[in-house]
Amino acid sequence: MTVVLDTNALMMPVECDVRVFDELDRLLGPVDALDLAVPRAVVAELDALADGSSEEAVAARVGSDLAERCRVIDTGATYADDAVVEAADPDGYVVTNDRPLRDRLLERGVRVIGLRGKDKLDIQEP
Repeated sequence: MTVVLDTNALMMPVECDVRVFDELDRLLGPVDALDLAVPRAVVAELDALADGSSEEAVAARVGSDLAERCRVIDTGATYADDAVVEAADPDGYVVTNDRPLRDRLLERGVRVIGLRGKDKLDIQEP
């Protein structure tokens, strides 16, 4: 099963104190059995945000490290949100905390995993 991760999903460990892979394991079963995928545009966005010493830059560097545990996929889109929508598999999931992106995905029939409460993820069905 394919699980596409958005930029902010990969930054959640620093920004929201969410252990993303542990939460995916809790919700979907062993992470090693999942096809974790990150669009190349998301990797580029993380790289662009990673300069400096701000919390956002630190979160982006952590996100880049987490992205290395995922399969990088090419899409026709250069904007990260559009790339996530293009990469989304209706039989899989997308992890994002971006409300407009979540709404776009749900409208397309894609299940979304997003933040519930302070440090837990939950599945949102279309």
